[in-house]
Amino acid sequence: MIDFEEELAKFKPSKEVGQAEETIINMELRDMTDIMLEILEKKEQQ
Repeated sequence: MIDFEEELAKFKPSKEVGQAEETIINMELRDMTDIMLEILEKKEQQ
């Protein structure tokens, strides 16, 4: 049987995952909320 606690203790994330995570966090990504707010602001200006 697999000892999950032991397996978790051995786990080390790959360098690529860490680099990707850092890149994603540092990017200013727009989500639907940002897009909707921008549309509403443009509509109010008209």
